[in-house]
Amino acid sequence: MTDPSRDAVVHLRDYRKPAWRVERIELDIDLSVREAIVRSRLTLARDPAQNEVLTLDGEGFALQSLALDGAQLGANDYTWDGRELRMPRARDGSVLESVATLDPSANSALQGLYLSGSDEHGFLVTQCEAQGFRRIAFFPDRPDVLARYTVTLRADRARFPVLLSNGNPAGAGELPDGRHWARWDDPHPKPSYLFALVAGRLESIEEPYVTAEGRAVTLRIYAEPDAIGRCGYAMEALKRAMRWDEEHYGRNYDLDVFHIVATHDFNMGAMENKGLNIFNAKYLLADPARSSDDDYRHVEAIVAHEYFHNWTGNRVTCRDWFQLSLKEGLTVFREQEFSGDMGSHALKRIEDVQLLRRAQFPEDAGPLAHPVRPPSYSAIDNFYTATVYDKGAELIRMIAGRLGRAGWRRGMDEYFRRHDGHAASIEEFLAALGEPNGADLSPYLDWYEQAGTPELRARGDYDAQSKVYTLTLKQHTAPTPGQAHKRALPIPVRLALLGHDGRPLPLRMAGETGGVAERVVELDGASRAFRFLGIEKPRVASLLRGFSAPVRLEAGYTGDDLAFALRHDGDEFNRWDASQQLARLAFDALMRGGGERETAVWADALAPLFDDASLDPALLAELVTPPDVIELTERVTPVDPLAVHAAREALENALALRVGAQAAARHEALARVERGALDGASQNRRRLLNRCLALWMRWQPEAGAEVAATRYVLAAGMTERQAALAQLVLRAAPQAHKALADFEQRYRDDAITLDKWFALQAQIPERDAVERVAALIDHPRFSLRNPNRVHALLRTFAARNLVAFHRADGAGYALMESALERLDRINPTTAARLATALKDWRRLEPDRRERMRRCLERLVAQARSPELTDILRRSLA
Repeated sequence: MTDPSRDAVVHLRDYRKPAWRVERIELDIDLSVREAIVRSRLTLARDPAQNEVLTLDGEGFALQSLALDGAQLGANDYTWDGRELRMPRARDGSVLESVATLDPSANSALQGLYLSGSDEHGFLVTQCEAQGFRRIAFFPDRPDVLARYTVTLRADRARFPVLLSNGNPAGAGELPDGRHWARWDDPHPKPSYLFALVAGRLESIEEPYVTAEGRAVTLRIYAEPDAIGRCGYAMEALKRAMRWDEEHYGRNYDLDVFHIVATHDFNMGAMENKGLNIFNAKYLLADPARSSDDDYRHVEAIVAHEYFHNWTGNRVTCRDWFQLSLKEGLTVFREQEFSGDMGSHALKRIEDVQLLRRAQFPEDAGPLAHPVRPPSYSAIDNFYTATVYDKGAELIRMIAGRLGRAGWRRGMDEYFRRHDGHAASIEEFLAALGEPNGADLSPYLDWYEQAGTPELRARGDYDAQSKVYTLTLKQHTAPTPGQAHKRALPIPVRLALLGHDGRPLPLRMAGETGGVAERVVELDGASRAFRFLGIEKPRVASLLRGFSAPVRLEAGYTGDDLAFALRHDGDEFNRWDASQQLARLAFDALMRGGGERETAVWADALAPLFDDASLDPALLAELVTPPDVIELTERVTPVDPLAVHAAREALENALALRVGAQAAARHEALARVERGALDGASQNRRRLLNRCLALWMRWQPEAGAEVAATRYVLAAGMTERQAALAQLVLRAAPQAHKALADFEQRYRDDAITLDKWFALQAQIPERDAVERVAALIDHPRFSLRNPNRVHALLRTFAARNLVAFHRADGAGYALMESALERLDRINPTTAARLATALKDWRRLEPDRRERMRRCLERLVAQARSPELTDILRRSLA
């Protein structure tokens, strides 16, 4: 049962500056697998304006001794309830010393100091965001307490030859009995969530780097011996990111060393600890034989993301956890721009909006909806969400667009100048951006404080006699939990008017002498009309170009309008979105019991694209791919999951029937081109090759399966092999069993690649996939203690397999319930994230809705952790 003492809700309105700060912390940690002895020395500073007793966070360790100003304390000199330490005798300038012990090997929650891997071969690592440091030592564990750290690590040299922490190396040496020590000093004050240490048998690769300011930096990436050979691409990505940040933001690295460490046991993707980034190995290791093109892109993006945090998150951190998007949304935006510069901005924009529509829009529409800056939380780990990260990045994108390139740089320079070395708020961020540009950005604060996805309605009226085109925009945001009434938001809309020849018409408003092909208008109220003068015969309005605001657009486009935009729109994002909207119209019609005409319009519009030699292969692959099943499910209430699956299958089959011959021919042409390189052009060809294979298998199942089986064996790399295997398995080809067995045998000792094997089987759209997933939970290489494996199998099953997860007898829900009960006792963070798969139970048809509701109620009655309890209660509310 849940411990009610851990159910306290934290409110933004209650924020107060810390009554006590820590000027310096000195840690001396004696490390071993089953016992770590932590000696901590805090130099305290009291806020003279406050008169509160010193209160420090601390839990999950055994306290051995406490001393204040050199005097040992007895039990009557302090109180500690296992969570908070209170010290009535502390004064300004006091020094608090403590000795505590903890067991890293028993820490399956992967928060604080824990063992990654086995007792014999694993290594010690920390994860302190958001509140993990309190599991290591007493501290005011909040992001607005920044201290300077000196860390001394001691351990057996043979077992722990590598000893790492934040900052610069400040000494090392030998100790008796085969032990050694290493000291690290961080000259930059940081909050406790950025503390890190790593100790174990690790190998490294090393590269020199000289910053634009002339600082010589040693870059090292550490991994276990069998993985270090796969770190070269990450090193090159790191150097590209460092140079990009210098060129685009003037931000140089500020320590003598920069270290990255890979671990297979990690709750997050990666962590930006100052000078010592800890990475989930799946986002750091890469080689052509085992990593797909998507894997390479993720490695580059996440290496860049964590490095960019050095300034947007570390040098300037967030005042409190309510401001989380101030570091995460801002850094996601910087990462997105970097990735676009490294590849294609259009393709990157499509990928980012796909993610937004699959993850964030559903979150905004469900019981877990929350603002980018939530007003309260009971478990902060549950707010590392698509809303905070991805919607937060969209808000930054809107603001950057509002200021323009030069204004954005001017504002960011001012932000760093004002807040370097401090903890900032979103209000301070907006002020720093706006003031040097003479802009009031305070209206954008409403975007941070209001949940839900606005619906933007657009209507165009053309007066041929006066040659005036009037665009009327209206906005509406549906109620979300805790917010019944919504304010109008500033919504920037990039637009063009396409003429009958497909070219943009000049846009001129009253008082202007010349027109432009594209412009941005801002809807700053519930509705507004914009009049454009001198317009000659517009054909269609191209609205929200580049997805200029995170909204749902309803513009009343007909199928003919969208087909025209698909052929002629010069904005590649809107061209892609036209194909998506055509597919959605067809899906809606199929769900109503019709759809033949709408499906034909969509397929007929796409067929000519195969003959366009100028079209980027990767863009073509995206154009001929219908919306994801998650996005389509959002269009239906109540949801019959089997009907949604059938309708999307019908879309795919109709397209394959129309373009199958073209897809097969393009596949054969692409297969004759050298395909193993990692450059962008080769990756783009592979993306289209794999999409064409999928269409071929639907068009000619037997012939396509033969091609897929051959492609699996002769694949130029993991991108082709994984795609061929997926087609064989998901299309139930006769060759699937042999290929699956071969894949398991090839990669049985490679955890990252074997996750692909688990994830693929979780997606098989058959009733008995429930039993298959249950059997895989008992597979020798599956472990509920490993978050990557849990997400690969169980999260994929719940999110991607409508047929099996939503089986009418409730077996899929029962499987998830059992897994969550077990996970809650092992890793509450992973359990809570997995439980979000149950959040949309109210949208299901009555029988499934009732089964899932009962499942949630049983789970909430048994939940032990505040993380899982929070998700379950909010889902049921």
